[in-house]
Amino acid sequence: MNDDLDGGLDDGGLPGEEDWGDEEFDAGFLEEELRQAAAVLDPVPAELQQIAVDAYALHDLDARVAELTFDSLVDALPVRGVGDAPRMLTFRAGEVTVDVEVSARGLMGQVLPPQPARIEVLGGPRPGSALTADDLGRFTGDVRLSGPFALRLRTGGDVVVTEWLRA
Repeated sequence: MNDDLDGGLDDGGLPGEEDWGDEEFDAGFLEEELRQAAAVLDPVPAELQQIAVDAYALHDLDARVAELTFDSLVDALPVRGVGDAPRMLTFRAGEVTVDVEVSARGLMGQVLPPQPARIEVLGGPRPGSALTADDLGRFTGDVRLSGPFALRLRTGGDVVVTEWLRA
């Protein structure tokens, strides 16, 4: 073991190299030093951090992801004279379909086949807005959407989460 305080290389190796296998070597300390250096030299953009937080909010192992099958911004033909038309979205996960209309007043939709459901509007690290679908699967809420959002539906024993979209 090298007891020199000047970090000399008397055996041709790196200073302290012989201690790398010892219990005294703290990998956590080195990891934290590297994290701090990366944060200063190459910080993670705030938008990317927000996306990561949003993605973690969806972490639900038993959830099925509902695929976006229709978006009026992409799939619908434009209508002349209609300025502020609501955005129409359709999501599908197996037998469950969710139709959603997003407007400046909020959102409304229906779960098909018709059934009661608890719906959570996800939009970031804070808890989402809670909505309830009635026995016919209809729901409405004055939730103003801005930025990325997704819906988490709990229908009986199933959990369905929609893809993330920008409002």
